Amino acid sequence: MARSATLWLAAPSRFAGLRKSRARIAIGLLVLLLLACLTALTVPDPAAVSGGSGASQSDQTDLMVYEKIVAGVKGGGDYYTVATDTLRAGGYPLRPFFTVRMPSLAVLQAALPAWGPAALLYLLAAYVGLVWVLRLREALPRAVPRIFAGVLLIGSMLAFLQPDLAAFHEIWAGLLIALSLGLRRPGRWVEAVAFGLVAMLIRETAALYAVVMLAIAWLEGERREALGWIAALTLFAAALAAHAWAVTGVTGPLDPASPGWSGLLGFGFFVKAIALATALQLVPIAAAALIVGLCLFGWASWNDPLGLRMLVVFACYAALIGVFARLDTFYWALMVAPLFLVGLVFVPDGLRDLFRPSLDRRRITVTRVAR
Repeated sequence: MARSATLWLAAPSRFAGLRKSRARIAIGLLVLLLLACLTALTVPDPAAVSGGSGASQSDQTDLMVYEKIVAGVKGGGDYYTVATDTLRAGGYPLRPFFTVRMPSLAVLQAALPAWGPAALLYLLAAYVGLVWVLRLREALPRAVPRIFAGVLLIGSMLAFLQPDLAAFHEIWAGLLIALSLGLRRPGRWVEAVAFGLVAMLIRETAALYAVVMLAIAWLEGERREALGWIAALTLFAAALAAHAWAVTGVTGPLDPASPGWSGLLGFGFFVKAIALATALQLVPIAAAALIVGLCLFGWASWNDPLGLRMLVVFACYAALIGVFARLDTFYWALMVAPLFLVGLVFVPDGLRDLFRPSLDRRRITVTRVAR
């Protein structure tokens, strides 16, 4: 009986059909990736992302600062006056201008009733989950992998289901990026661009995602989509310029400056940050690090244009966090956490398609029969 072409996927993985030599090279690269992930063991522990009683003091302080800003705006205060006064009182830096968050999220939350932010967070998370469940159905025709993918999606979104963290800008931006990725299809990009723009207006680091999407669209020959991302980045740049002007109007040279964003903590810090931002915080860090590596391998295995986009987005944010993030900005990983663990569902087919040719010892024997 012929062996099935796939284990879980509707179509063979990206590594199907590799020659033995290339398959063995790919296995070697996978081993190097897993070893690189284990460098997370050498990174100091930042405070875990948590909205419960186990949250660190600094984590609670950040949340309280954002909540005080929302309360001040709700009380009728001007956003920039309220934000800078609150940050000064907490000893936070006010220079350069992007140490002050853009007003979008605070103004929106201030306009909602007390239960509004939590309800909106649940609705957005549910919509992201629905979009991705429907998107993954095309790649996963069988029930078991679909259920596994759903469990992984929930594990990726644990932090995004905690209303106590609703004041974190990365929570909203991360969900919007996940939604943008799930809605984007060849020839259908308007919704993806729109949600990407909203993510940028909430958290400036979402601009990296927009740049990645622009570059890939251009390389794929999707010129109209690329122009859409250029338009979104242009609108974001205009909003950021207005934000900079507003911040400089309420700050001065005596305000404290940021210590900078050159943490140079390396790839291991990205691995640890992803573990803390997902359900992997519940397992030992050595196991979590290896799972992070397998997740990246899984996304690389998915032979779909969306799989490539996911992998490039993760790689770019890994570089951003590894080079620029500090220990106290580990929560940048929330920008790409909502979908990260789902990559595990593509691992079985990817591993099989790598090891099958590399372990194939069949030989062809030619026999000449003389008559």
